[in-house]
Amino acid sequence: MFTPELALALALAIPAIGGVFVALTGSSAFERMFGAQPNVREAFTLIAGLALVANVAYLFEIAHSNPTLTLAEMVPGLSLTFTLEPLGALFAAVASGLWVINSLYSIGYMRGNNEKKQTRFYVCFCIAITAAMGVALSGNLLTLFVFYEVLTLSTFPLVTHKGDANAKRGGRIYLTILLGTSIGLLLPAVIATQFLAGSTDFVAGGLLALNDVTPLISGVLLVMFAFGIGKAALMPIHAWLPNAMVAPTPVSAFLHAVAVVKAGVFSILKVGTYIFGPGLIALAPTSEPLAWIAGISIVVASIIAMTKDNLKARLAFSTVGQLAYVTLAVMLASPLAMLGGALQIVMHAWGKITLFMTAGAIYTATGKTNVSQMKGLGHQMPWLFIAYTLGALSIIGLPPLGGAWAKMFLIQGAWESGHGILIVALIASSLLNVAYLMPLSIQGFFQPPPVEPLKKKPPMLVILPPVMTAIGILLLFFMIGPLREFLEPVFAVTHPMEVSS
Repeated sequence: MFTPELALALALAIPAIGGVFVALTGSSAFERMFGAQPNVREAFTLIAGLALVANVAYLFEIAHSNPTLTLAEMVPGLSLTFTLEPLGALFAAVASGLWVINSLYSIGYMRGNNEKKQTRFYVCFCIAITAAMGVALSGNLLTLFVFYEVLTLSTFPLVTHKGDANAKRGGRIYLTILLGTSIGLLLPAVIATQFLAGSTDFVAGGLLALNDVTPLISGVLLVMFAFGIGKAALMPIHAWLPNAMVAPTPVSAFLHAVAVVKAGVFSILKVGTYIFGPGLIALAPTSEPLAWIAGISIVVASIIAMTKDNLKARLAFSTVGQLAYVTLAVMLASPLAMLGGALQIVMHAWGKITLFMTAGAIYTATGKTNVSQMKGLGHQMPWLFIAYTLGALSIIGLPPLGGAWAKMFLIQGAWESGHGILIVALIASSLLNVAYLMPLSIQGFFQPPPVEPLKKKPPMLVILPPVMTAIGILLLFFMIGPLREFLEPVFAVTHPMEVSS
């Protein structure tokens, strides 16, 4: 019988089993019997992806019923437990849906650029998605921490995929910062939570609020979580992200939109909602300084992005700024701001994956990586440049594209919480986004086409996926009603006193 608990287990089992089958296609025994079969390998990836989407769709429908599955209990109060709730269901839906699209894109990109070690590449993707599902559905901090670390380790081979000196250097920075922050800050914060509350469970209204933890201690823990969750890339814990751009573009898209950074800001939002609670965050003395750090990160990262000619580097610093929106939303501790933060996870994922896939498609067709080299290419690749433009306008926050809603709720939340001055950072960010994102579209369409032809015709599988996600960005604008209705109950408790009443 298919039960919610079985669906929770399958959310992890499906990509893990898919990874096993993908690995088998690259084994020497398989190749001796059947020869190299890349189509079979990639079919297993896509089948696993579609099966995961179907399973997560079921979980999304029952997200408010909060089923729980405990895999193992090490000692009383410490267990690997999965609990379905709306925020986790939302992240699982984003990650699983974009994994399928990114897998289609990966086939076109990896073949189009004759990349090596493709079997290892797809296996690591499967493990990383398994870890992302574990983070999304975690029922306590211990479970979140375990799968957060698995996600770091499984994506390290993807970052270093090319194997050259730059890739190895980028991988060292990636691993050093992410493991350093999680072991040095996140793990002690998890242990302290267990000591203070006798549990690490995610609880509506906030575990620490329910256990009368003082605002001062909560403030210290808030800083530890904010910087310990290094995947959220809050400045100055952000250098790993631009350095990880040495990876192939499908990996960049995966890091920025599907799993890694989204796991970071999702963890920030989930900890803020279920460990602290909005009311306790509002009382913590460090929430306002952290809000200012997030606001500064938004602006500074956008300014740095303007200085980058390399398109992937420009997009990487853009992501640093866009991620800080979610940290800002949590520190504002306003229901509207936190709703905006949750929507930002969705809208930024769809927008940024469109931009990265476009960058990779341009590289596949032309070998060009710098914005200054891409003048007039919109005439030769119109569908790609239209997709890029829609993704950019969504990141900027213009209707009728999904990104407009996240910024609107964040601005309302900043005003509601008495932090109107921080609205300046959000408006400045949008203006700076125009300055560094739109030149590619403008010069792509309004400069004359280049004299030389494309190096090669881009494969359909590097064109179709960004077009699909661009259409998704447009559709998300009109889905705000159901999304808001789905998420609003999560942020209903706003003050510790309301929890105990």
